[in-house]
Amino acid sequence: MKSWKEVLVSPETTILQAMKLIDKTTMQFAAVVDDEMHLQGTVTDGDIRRGILKGLPLESPISDVMNSAPYSEQEGKKYIHYKKRMRERKLKQLPIVSSDNILQRILFSDELELAIKKENKVVLMVGGIGTRLRPLTETIPKPMLNVGNKPILETIIESFKSYGYTNFILSVNYKKDMIMDYFQDGAHLGVNIDYIEETKRLGTAGALSLLSEKPTEPFFVMNGDLLTKINFEQLLDFHNETDSAATMCVREYEYQIPYGVIETENHQLLSIVEKPVHKSFVNAGIYVLNPDALDQIPKGEFYDMPELYKKLMIEKEKVSAFPLREYWLDIGRLDDYEKANGDYKETFND
Repeated sequence: MKSWKEVLVSPETTILQAMKLIDKTTMQFAAVVDDEMHLQGTVTDGDIRRGILKGLPLESPISDVMNSAPYSEQEGKKYIHYKKRMRERKLKQLPIVSSDNILQRILFSDELELAIKKENKVVLMVGGIGTRLRPLTETIPKPMLNVGNKPILETIIESFKSYGYTNFILSVNYKKDMIMDYFQDGAHLGVNIDYIEETKRLGTAGALSLLSEKPTEPFFVMNGDLLTKINFEQLLDFHNETDSAATMCVREYEYQIPYGVIETENHQLLSIVEKPVHKSFVNAGIYVLNPDALDQIPKGEFYDMPELYKKLMIEKEKVSAFPLREYWLDIGRLDDYEKANGDYKETFND
């Protein structure tokens, strides 16, 4: 493991600089200290994403998003005490400080513990017809189209596996035999794969009503036609930290109005903005759900994921948005497919 001193930043460090540091290190964390090493706060990937959702510029100081009252422990205690506290609080990092709050070191969860396979299930929706990708999808289901040197679906599975998630459920329909024959039980990829079979289109949430067993932990749901470099561990951490019933990954979408936009009051012209650019967050097709969210899904009926999220909000459940800042591409059209193949070598051949 790298030195804990590599994740130290000053309060004036920008959000962008801290973001790059967190992405670069394996620790997924930064500690904010002053010139005399007093602990000012801590920053996780989740803190940064919450700042992005609030609209904070990336040039803002990290002090604007840091946890200014992080949990820490005094130096001089036995190592087993620190490990117990980290276990109790489910901490991946623990700052150790002196009596006058000067940072002495940072303890991190054992790397071997982080590499242990996780029990959280991953449900991948791979039953779509892929109409917009015809003629490519006339003979092969969209998730089986090669991007780079392997099917899209295989890249998705490998991405989850790299974060320790190895329990997969594939929801299949269109040309399901091609998918099932290729992946089988997943043993050749070092994962476990089960299948649910849609006899009719049920939508991204409706297919979950076919699960034979209710998961015991929060689980992922993802469309099987996406390429992304999202850190799935950060996503699950965010979901748990926010105590959410459901988390939706969102991405920023820009669109330009091709005309001058007019603002008026009664008959008076107040302003003219020429071809303004608007930004909105849109659904990215990646979700984390608590097991109880399944209780809201009708059995055997078409039910899309946005409908489920609306129902959860009506029921006053806590629903969160996780903003993507990593590579993401929905392979929905032929030009998307061409772009994916162009991007693959640089983006996915790590």
